[in-house]
Amino acid sequence: MNKLKQIEDFLAAQPIAMAGVSSNPKKFGFAAFRELKEKGMKIIPVNPHASEIHQSRVVHSLKELSAEVKSLIIMTRKDQTLELVKEAKSLGFKNIWIQQHSETPEAIKELEGSGINYIVNQCVLMYFKPDGVHKFHIALKKLFGRYPK
Repeated sequence: MNKLKQIEDFLAAQPIAMAGVSSNPKKFGFAAFRELKEKGMKIIPVNPHASEIHQSRVVHSLKELSAEVKSLIIMTRKDQTLELVKEAKSLGFKNIWIQQHSETPEAIKELEGSGINYIVNQCVLMYFKPDGVHKFHIALKKLFGRYPK
């Protein structure tokens, strides 16, 4: 289980790239990006098929990011996760958050022992300025002893 300190360290390491941002407003990848951006996160969308999403310039790959970006949220399909983890490792990323439902055993194994601060099986929306349903989910996790310490 992730520790709260790992999550806090990740969220403090902005700007943060987000792979899997959708240009479709009906998809979770768009909604999550929009919410994080509107709450003030310095976030950069990564999508190989778009040039702008929610008034933000999109980069097409991790290689296009400036050297200051060392944190990545992966919100892709599972079949894309491992390759993104490998690419982020090779580019020197220090923090990787694999959004729940994007994680794979292979991607997690790739991160183990790498020295990278990584978070899995957590929803980033619960930890960055949570409100509404996310505050309720936090209360439930705390009630059942599943909130990181």
